[in-house]
Amino acid sequence: MFPAPSHVLRQREGTLAEVPFPLLLNALAAEERTCTLELKVRQREKRITFEDGAPVACVSNLLHETLGKFLVEKGKLGEADYQKTLSESIQTGQAIGTLLVQKGLLSPFDLYKQLQANLGLSLLDCFRWTDARYRLIADAEPPDTSVRTNTAQLILTGVASMMPSDAVATHFRFTEEQRFAQVPGGEGPKLSAKDARLLQALRLRPTFPELVDRTGLDMDSAMRRLYALCVIGVADFADAVDARPAPAVAPAPVVVEPEVVVPAGPTGTPFSDEDETVRDGLISAFLAHRSQDPFTLLGVPEDVQPLTLRKAFLTLADRFNPLRFQTVELKEKAEVLLAAYARAFGVLSEPDLAALWRKRRAAAREKERGSARPTTAEQFRIKTDMLDGRTQFTQGKARLEAQNFAGAFEYFEYACDIEPRPMHLAYRAWARYLMKPESNGAQVLQELRDVLRQEAGLEEAWYFLGEVCRGESQWEQAEDAYRKAFKLNPKNRRYADLVQETMKRTKR
Repeated sequence: MFPAPSHVLRQREGTLAEVPFPLLLNALAAEERTCTLELKVRQREKRITFEDGAPVACVSNLLHETLGKFLVEKGKLGEADYQKTLSESIQTGQAIGTLLVQKGLLSPFDLYKQLQANLGLSLLDCFRWTDARYRLIADAEPPDTSVRTNTAQLILTGVASMMPSDAVATHFRFTEEQRFAQVPGGEGPKLSAKDARLLQALRLRPTFPELVDRTGLDMDSAMRRLYALCVIGVADFADAVDARPAPAVAPAPVVVEPEVVVPAGPTGTPFSDEDETVRDGLISAFLAHRSQDPFTLLGVPEDVQPLTLRKAFLTLADRFNPLRFQTVELKEKAEVLLAAYARAFGVLSEPDLAALWRKRRAAAREKERGSARPTTAEQFRIKTDMLDGRTQFTQGKARLEAQNFAGAFEYFEYACDIEPRPMHLAYRAWARYLMKPESNGAQVLQELRDVLRQEAGLEEAWYFLGEVCRGESQWEQAEDAYRKAFKLNPKNRRYADLVQETMKRTKR
């Protein structure tokens, strides 16, 4: 159905129109690649870091995707605290997340969860970038912090909710006679009720029309979900599933029931998952360990002696021992830290490697004095200005008030590119109509109805819909739209006047 992952990654650059983003994500996961994926489309740029095939970090030039702006947007941080912390971050060079934890504005655990949510939204936005160019960078610098993401879950959510329908239809072709089936043994993401119903229906090997009938999903929703399941290898054409070699069946092992011994009372070390201090300490150490060299990681001086080095390693290994944690997420982080401590101990135990790291530290100190060339990540930050959708939107409204409809449309287009909010989309549609009312009416009506499907409580969109319907002589629809705008904002008496005016037209 789709090219093999190795074939997808054969070319190091191309366009998402040729290699869709879901296919690229799946190929990187299947091949367990550690690299950076660079995406560019018009003004927008993103760099996604992958480790062993999983997305772990994303840097973009979109202001609303920066951690500080994201926290303000979600109500986790006040604007004043954000501006103050941002200023301090610029002056000191410390990450804004580190400063928020130091100031007590966020706990380390909350910071990690917000980093996770911000990364998810940044990655989901990429499913809209169907006309972007991509480039795979093999030797890019690793991020200072990373938050692991489930690729299969990301693909399913992104295709179902973000990817344009025409892009799905372009890359997912089949006939009405072809049958689909569930791939035996395929492990997929956690499924919603709709996805689970679709996967259950695949056991009956339906055609696509039969699948739509059995699931009760509309055609677009069914196609999106089926495409995502096929990309991640959970579903395929039935004849392709039949052609796969049958998995070898190992003989069932003989199970001997062990004798159950009930302990007299609590034994062993209690789990630390609910201990907030230990949990926050683990998360803080996990978020910081990537940016630390072996000396800093183990907390030892450059002239550390073997006995002191050993004690430092054993202390840290015991503090965040994976056996102390029961939750899978915390246990995995403890395992990563333990491996990092072990690597650092091994490096500093070798005199030659320890000397090499001392030289690297000396070079880093020289770099801080301004003698070194900026890193790749620093160059990326320097050469790209942060794009703010709200600023573009404000510029568009100013041009709209000045009746510069073409200029307004251009800025609303920028705002929609950066942040496709319903408000931005509604104003873009309105500016499109005002540019050419005689030819853009039908298109704008569809755009406004799509916006209102996303956000039915958007007063401006109902008003714009009423105005366009009136311009198209659709008086009943115009009256209904004005009534809904008036219901949302009864203080605006203009809506009442417009309702009265359209009522007179409908009675004629």
